[in-house]
Amino acid sequence: MNVESTNEEIRELSLLEQIESDPDVNQATLATQLGVAVGTVNWHLKRLIAKGAVKVSRAERKKLRYIITPEGLALRARLAIDYVERSFSVYRRTRQKVKDNITKIRKAGFDRVRIVGTGDVADICKLTCLEQGIKVVNEKNIPTFVLDGYKIKLEGLE
Repeated sequence: MNVESTNEEIRELSLLEQIESDPDVNQATLATQLGVAVGTVNWHLKRLIAKGAVKVSRAERKKLRYIITPEGLALRARLAIDYVERSFSVYRRTRQKVKDNITKIRKAGFDRVRIVGTGDVADICKLTCLEQGIKVVNEKNIPTFVLDGYKIKLEGLE
């Protein structure tokens, strides 16, 4: 699955969750909550309506109410499961890559690493290192995990 379709699914999941919690929410508020343009919310809502996941009714003259249909509830559940499965897959792959590199680090005679990067992948790296008895420090001239998004590169074992 490509990143763009994954982002679209995450937005649809978020929209369905927001609408479920507040059917009277407007598109401007949804856009702010999702950190996207109102036009993006409108496009996603039109897609969800076309899929039969959401229905629209008039609450007042200019106010709309969004209603999640049974199909929408099923879609939300599927999107949530897909999201969790992708997240665990990233978690497992990251841990395995770090463990494989820890073997190389130990063979080279090191018991410490430096991690360059932030975010969830950095947290997974730190936890895996600590669990494996490798100290995470901020020193030069030791093996370093350099993180770029989901990519992990081990440097400093030359």
